[in-house]
Amino acid sequence: MTAIRIDGEHLAAELRAEVEADTRALEAAGVVPGLATLLVGDDYASVAYERRVRRLSEELGCRYVCEHLPGGVEEAEVLAIVGKLNADPRVSGILVLRPLPSHVDEGHVYRRLDPLKDIEAVHPENAGLLALGQPRFVPSTPASVFWMLDRYVADTGRDPKTFYNGLDLVLVGRSNNVGKPALWLGLARNATVISAHKFTAQAGRLKAHTRAADILVVAAGLPRFVTGDMVKPGAIVIDVGINPEKDAETGRVRMVGDVDIDSVEEVAEAVSPVPGGVGPITDVFLLRNAVHAARLQARLHED
Repeated sequence: MTAIRIDGEHLAAELRAEVEADTRALEAAGVVPGLATLLVGDDYASVAYERRVRRLSEELGCRYVCEHLPGGVEEAEVLAIVGKLNADPRVSGILVLRPLPSHVDEGHVYRRLDPLKDIEAVHPENAGLLALGQPRFVPSTPASVFWMLDRYVADTGRDPKTFYNGLDLVLVGRSNNVGKPALWLGLARNATVISAHKFTAQAGRLKAHTRAADILVVAAGLPRFVTGDMVKPGAIVIDVGINPEKDAETGRVRMVGDVDIDSVEEVAEAVSPVPGGVGPITDVFLLRNAVHAARLQARLHED
C-alpha cells in the first residue's frame, strides 16, 4: 500500500478564497480585520511562523502588528502589552506565540486576553465554550486538522457528517493548543477519542493505542517519532509536528514532522506531509478567526 499524501497547499488555497471573500464583505461594511502577534524571545519556529502570518495578513488586506519582546522581559511587561492590544480598536484578534520563556506564566497571559480577541481560544472562557461544544473560536491548528480530514473524507466519497461515528481517533500529544482542543473536536464528531502522551509511552502502551487508531493525529513535538510499525494498516495519519532539523553536510535547516512519512505511507491509507500539510491551512485559519472576531466585535458595537 502506498498512502495518499494529502495536499495541504491545495486545501489552504480553497480556504483562502473563502477568507478573502469574507474580508471583502467586511470591508464593504466599513470593518477591517486586524491581527496582532505577541512574540517573546527568538524561538526558531515561532519567528518563522510570525513571518508567514505577517506576509499572509498583508496579502489578505488585514491590519497586522507584531509586538516582539526580548526573552528576558519581565512578565508584567508582557501583560501590559496584552492590555494594550486588548484596548486597540484596530486589532480584532490576538495570537500569543509559544513557547513563552519559563519565567512568564502562560496562564497569566492567557487570562489577561480579551475573550473576544482570543482567536486561539486559550482564555478559560473560550476554552470552556469549546469543551461544551459551543465554540466562539476554534484554535487554528486543531481546526485545520479537522478541516483537512473533513475535506479528504468528502473527496474520497464519504460523508464527513457520519464518517467519524464510533471510529477510534487517537491523539498523540495533549498540549493546550493542539491535543486538548482536538479531543473536544473529535468528540463533537462522535469519534471514540483516546489522548495519548508521554506517560502513555512511559507505561509502554503507546504503540498499542496508535496501532488501534482508525485516525491518528500526531502532535508530539518529536521528529519522525511515529513510524510505520506503530500505524494500523489503512489508517488516516495527520502530522501536526514542525521540527527544525539541520543538515549535517550543508548546515541548512529544514522542517520535518513527527511522523516518519517514508515508513508510514507504506501502511496508511493517507498521510499529511510536512511541510505542505496542516501548516498552510493553519496559517489561513488563523486569519479566518481574526476575520470572524472582527465580525463579532462589529455586531456587538452595533448593539
